[in-house]
Amino acid sequence: MENFRLRVFRAVAEEMSFRKAAEVLHLSQPAVSQHVRALEEEAGVRLFDRARGEGHGSQISLTEAGRVLLGYANSAAETMVEAQRALAALNHEAMGKLRLGASTTVAQYVLPRILGAFLRQYPQVRLSLVSGNTERIVEAVAEEKVELGIIEGPAMRRDVKTERMVRDEMVLIVSPNHPWAARKGAAIAVGELAKVPLLLRERGSGSRRVVERALKKAGLPLRSLSVAMELDSTEAIISGVEAELGVGFVSRYAVSKVLRLGSVRIAAVEGLEILRDFSFVRLAGTEATGTAAAFQRFALASASV
Repeated sequence: MENFRLRVFRAVAEEMSFRKAAEVLHLSQPAVSQHVRALEEEAGVRLFDRARGEGHGSQISLTEAGRVLLGYANSAAETMVEAQRALAALNHEAMGKLRLGASTTVAQYVLPRILGAFLRQYPQVRLSLVSGNTERIVEAVAEEKVELGIIEGPAMRRDVKTERMVRDEMVLIVSPNHPWAARKGAAIAVGELAKVPLLLRERGSGSRRVVERALKKAGLPLRSLSVAMELDSTEAIISGVEAELGVGFVSRYAVSKVLRLGSVRIAAVEGLEILRDFSFVRLAGTEATGTAAAFQRFALASASV
């Protein structure tokens, strides 16, 4: 519910870096800069001083106007989170058993923080969680084994419906010793992907479907690629890249820690931006009710913070 430009502004102010804010928000750095410029134009003031430091690249600091706005922006964000959670709390049926399903990337990298906060607010809820690839979670929803699913790719079935939870971006990661890691931000041509070993998720994975569609649209169908391995988790792809077995596409949500450690690098691909939604999925023709509805509202509020 928070104004997205204010959210971007707060991230830049907290990190004091457009690049780091982009990583936190899972956006490109130009997109972050564009949101900040738009907010400055709307407010009619400059929010950051930008300076070039010797050997350190661009350095930023808050202007006086930026410091004033940051105080209000932080207060507004806290108020909106409280409002969203208060709205969720109006549903007095947030108790009893909640059967959730989540695809592997969501279950490992997105849900733990949200579930922890939800169960602290609703300690009377008894949670069961099934995880698997997108195909398995959609099947569990269709067979009513879970009340609500969260998936990372297209559902591929007509008996379920989806609703966006949060936007994600798939990025190409390489070993620090890979030649592409030394390009220092210069994008590689999309055709170069056909010349290197590629690590892919298994068939049925939402991540794989999204990557295959994007590469095919860019002129690289699967048959033109050198697929070195098909792996059953994002973690396995990251480990394979660290071991220099190939390159792979993974969620930005999954790589923040290994990027800080320096064990992988992101390689930009010219003209290729792979965006997708993490989406709620439920039976077509139904609405989430009771505890499932309370969790869905809570997760939407938490994912946007």
